[in-house]
Amino acid sequence: METKRNIDPNEICDKIKKGNITALSKAITLSESNIESDKILSNKILSNLKLDKKDTIRIGITGVPGAGKSTFIESFGNYLSDLGIKLAVLTIDPSSRSTKGSILGDKTRMETLSAKKNVFIRPSPASNFQGGVGKNTPETIFLCESAGYEVILIETVGVGQNEISVADMVDFFLLLKIAGSGDELQGIKRGIIEMSDLIVINKCDGDNIEESIKAKNEFKLALQLFPNKKSNWKPEVLTCSSINNEGLDNIWNSINQYIYLTKKNNYFFENRIKQSKSNLLKVIDESLRMSFFKRKSVNNKLEKLIQQIEDQEISVFEASQKIISEI
Repeated sequence: METKRNIDPNEICDKIKKGNITALSKAITLSESNIESDKILSNKILSNLKLDKKDTIRIGITGVPGAGKSTFIESFGNYLSDLGIKLAVLTIDPSSRSTKGSILGDKTRMETLSAKKNVFIRPSPASNFQGGVGKNTPETIFLCESAGYEVILIETVGVGQNEISVADMVDFFLLLKIAGSGDELQGIKRGIIEMSDLIVINKCDGDNIEESIKAKNEFKLALQLFPNKKSNWKPEVLTCSSINNEGLDNIWNSINQYIYLTKKNNYFFENRIKQSKSNLLKVIDESLRMSFFKRKSVNNKLEKLIQQIEDQEISVFEASQKIISEI
């Protein structure tokens, strides 16, 4: 039995606009919930919030295992925080397919960053949603921006072809790599490199400096083989050392150059509109799916059709047409 929360959506909205972290966390929790009453509350909050025309930058970060994503995000996050930037970090933890649980340990892994007053860190479960991000990441981004966060860092689960869907949520995509792991170029699928606006070779320190510079040059040559991006931006390859806080200024300068160029040629705004359209369709699709399967007649018919499929009385395709007729 569902228990309705005693929450006033208007009060939550007012608090979010004032940058109240507790209210922001509650709103994100509601958006991630599968409980119907929570979804209703979440929709009211999201609908009532009107985002001011503030400049925000959404940055997606992915990388191969061992690339040091969490260390990089803490180092880069501290750098941005020290510049006076209000920063939100959305980290996605892989969910267990058996228990549906996730580690959600990023706050303990980013102790220094989480202690900053102008930084908000939110770990969310991937819930086996394809694309390396959480199912409700677009809603979380919107809520964070409504709370006044200027830069949103979105850490994906890992590197893979499905990570491409994160491009529908960010303005800038950063691929984190390390040298000396073998198969520097072969180990990454073409789609990831194609959508990357910046490749960063991390752990460029100690005995790894020479290998890091070699990897940097290899990626620079590889990028020349790819067609020009629609943004007219030429992706760069940089090195950094997260533990020594080196190279972070170059990364931030590259991001700002990209934002300047794409705003000047209007690609930045066109891309945001494209993302909004994509998210609109996703929200409609999810709402229709939930509404459809809530119907008692649908569930009753579905049980009968599944039994008929098991008894080999009907094909999956015929059954699908019968259930869709309930629309």
